[in-house]
Amino acid sequence: MSADEFDPFVERLFSRTPPMADAALFTAGVEARLQKGSRFRSLAIVLAGVVGGVVAVRETVSVNVNLEGQPEGVVAGQALGQGVQSASIGIQTAIDSALSGLGLNQMELGSVGGMQVFWLAAAGIIALATISVVRLSQEV
Repeated sequence: MSADEFDPFVERLFSRTPPMADAALFTAGVEARLQKGSRFRSLAIVLAGVVGGVVAVRETVSVNVNLEGQPEGVVAGQALGQGVQSASIGIQTAIDSALSGLGLNQMELGSVGGMQVFWLAAAGIIALATISVVRLSQEV
């Protein structure tokens, strides 16, 4: 056999793998493992979501942000509160100047409290997640 005939002969031998006797059993075992893993994974994700949601609700209900510097307490806490307060004043001033540049400086958003903004943002995120899940289920 010459070198020109040997290479195509070897390629033909290894181009097709012979079927194994237990190929169907192997495929069924792999699919069962994949299904078992996805069930465990989805259960873990749901459990983590529930725990995270409970912690988030508990923390948002018990939030007590005091930005006024009171004499008692830790000095670092007071400095942090004053820093946050000055940063929020700076941001508010920047937003006011940007809105006045656009002619929207008469817009009143001061009546909306922090918790209302949180729940509006949470509702928006839930709506986006729902839309994403619907689109994903339509593609699959």
